[in-house]
Amino acid sequence: GPANTAVALARLGTPTRFLGRLSGDVFGRLFRAHLADSGVDLDGCVAAPEPSTLAVADLDGEGRASYSFHAEGAADWQWTAAELDAEPAGDPACVHSGSLALVRAPGGPVVEEFLARASARATISVDPNVRPLLVPAAAYRERLARWCELADLLRLSDDDLAHLLPGVPAEEACDRWHSAGVRLVVVTLGAAGALLSLDGERVRLPAEPVTVADTVGAGDAFTAGLLHHLGGQGLLGGRLDRLDLDRATEACRFAARVAALTCAVPGANPPRAALLAP
Repeated sequence: GPANTAVALARLGTPTRFLGRLSGDVFGRLFRAHLADSGVDLDGCVAAPEPSTLAVADLDGEGRASYSFHAEGAADWQWTAAELDAEPAGDPACVHSGSLALVRAPGGPVVEEFLARASARATISVDPNVRPLLVPAAAYRERLARWCELADLLRLSDDDLAHLLPGVPAEEACDRWHSAGVRLVVVTLGAAGALLSLDGERVRLPAEPVTVADTVGAGDAFTAGLLHHLGGQGLLGGRLDRLDLDRATEACRFAARVAALTCAVPGANPPRAALLAP
């Protein structure tokens, strides 16, 4: 998930560095080439001896994906404190994380601690990207309050919401997460658009009309569009203290365009900046 977001950010023109444990197997080499070809800085990546995780996407008639995973003993989850302490020098405006690497043992707590350190200087963005086939939803629920305490922005899907708070309306869920500490919550709702909540002030936005090829990577692309737009407005690099509802709404509208263009082509293949030019 964060790698998809890194690709989309770089293609939009935001300087982006990805920290990942990349296997040396054939899939890891393909993955590395995909990131590099999109302009992502890989200097912080670890050359991992373990095999790559494989995720197999099965699409329904509307292009929505369900996944099966081949992930035991894979490179992604093995972060150590020493590896993340060796991150290249820099002062990022924003650090984005989430998905399985943030919750799966043994590396999840190490990544969480990295976010805690980064929060002193950077805006923190989290996408839980719940995958109950690999990690029970209860594990995400157990850690989510801590993530909200660390994060300034929480972006999640309606599927994530259903796993995390079954039966709870999105508005009530946003209020719970605000109470835990996060300022900006965006729940993407597929064809129904998105719900934006900034400190409890809310806007519902329609989805951009698009002929859907598939939805793989759409949420990650939305997150990238949101961060790219906020960064372009000079709003990243702190606690989003200067963000108001109008600016957040404008950023989400841009993010919806990025997500729609991703849905219009097969695979997690987000657009480049030229496709979004006026």
